[in-house]
Amino acid sequence: MTPMELAGSINVIGYALATLGPGIGVAWIFASVINGTARQPEAKGAMMSTAYIGFAVVEALAILGFVLAFVIQ
Repeated sequence: MTPMELAGSINVIGYALATLGPGIGVAWIFASVINGTARQPEAKGAMMSTAYIGFAVVEALAILGFVLAFVIQ
Protein backbone atom coordinates (compact mmCIF):
# COMPACT_ATOMS: atom_id res chain seq x y z
CA MET A 1 0.00 0.00 0.00
CA THR A 2 1.34 3.41 -0.91
CA PRO A 3 0.89 6.53 1.26
CA MET A 4 -1.45 8.02 -1.36
CA GLU A 5 -3.93 5.19 -0.81
CA LEU A 6 -4.09 6.00 2.90
CA ALA A 7 -4.73 9.74 2.43
CA GLY A 8 -8.51 9.39 2.15
CA SER A 9 -8.77 7.46 5.40
CA ILE A 10 -6.55 9.94 7.22
CA ASN A 11 -8.70 12.86 6.01
CA VAL A 12 -11.87 11.21 7.27
CA ILE A 13 -10.27 10.49 10.64
CA GLY A 14 -9.16 14.12 10.80
CA TYR A 15 -12.71 15.28 10.11
CA ALA A 16 -14.05 12.95 12.77
CA LEU A 17 -11.73 14.60 15.29
CA ALA A 18 -12.63 18.06 13.98
CA THR A 19 -16.33 17.50 14.70
CA LEU A 20 -15.60 17.80 18.40
CA GLY A 21 -15.13 21.58 18.13
CA PRO A 22 -18.49 22.38 16.50
CA GLY A 23 -20.24 19.91 18.79
CA ILE A 24 -18.87 21.61 21.87
CA GLY A 25 -19.58 25.04 20.36
CA VAL A 26 -23.24 24.25 19.74
CA ALA A 27 -23.56 22.83 23.24
CA TRP A 28 -22.08 25.98 24.79
CA ILE A 29 -24.31 28.27 22.72
CA PHE A 30 -27.55 26.62 23.73
CA ALA A 31 -26.43 26.00 27.31
CA SER A 32 -25.80 29.73 27.60
CA VAL A 33 -29.24 30.50 26.16
CA ILE A 34 -30.90 28.14 28.63
CA ASN A 35 -28.93 29.67 31.50
CA GLY A 36 -29.76 33.22 30.36
CA THR A 37 -33.44 32.40 29.92
CA ALA A 38 -33.56 30.95 33.41
CA ARG A 39 -32.03 34.15 34.81
CA GLN A 40 -33.98 36.64 32.70
CA PRO A 41 -37.00 35.13 30.91
CA GLU A 42 -38.10 38.39 29.25
CA ALA A 43 -34.88 38.50 27.18
CA LYS A 44 -35.48 35.10 25.57
CA GLY A 45 -36.21 36.53 22.11
CA ALA A 46 -33.00 38.50 21.90
CA MET A 47 -30.96 35.57 23.17
CA MET A 48 -32.53 33.12 20.72
CA SER A 49 -31.85 35.30 17.70
CA THR A 50 -28.21 35.64 18.75
CA ALA A 51 -28.04 31.90 19.40
CA TYR A 52 -29.32 31.10 15.90
CA ILE A 53 -26.64 33.32 14.36
CA GLY A 54 -23.96 31.66 16.48
CA PHE A 55 -25.32 28.23 15.61
CA ALA A 56 -25.18 29.04 11.89
CA VAL A 57 -21.56 30.21 12.13
CA VAL A 58 -20.48 27.13 14.06
CA GLU A 59 -22.25 24.78 11.65
CA ALA A 60 -20.78 26.61 8.65
CA LEU A 61 -17.31 25.91 10.03
CA ALA A 62 -18.23 22.25 10.48
CA ILE A 63 -19.48 21.99 6.88
CA LEU A 64 -16.34 23.73 5.64
CA GLY A 65 -14.23 21.19 7.51
CA PHE A 66 -16.29 18.38 6.00
CA VAL A 67 -15.76 19.66 2.48
CA LEU A 68 -12.04 20.22 3.00
CA ALA A 69 -11.64 16.68 4.35
CA PHE A 70 -12.69 15.33 0.96
CA VAL A 71 -11.18 18.01 -1.29
CA ILE A 72 -7.65 17.78 0.12
CA GLN A 73 -6.51 14.30 -0.79
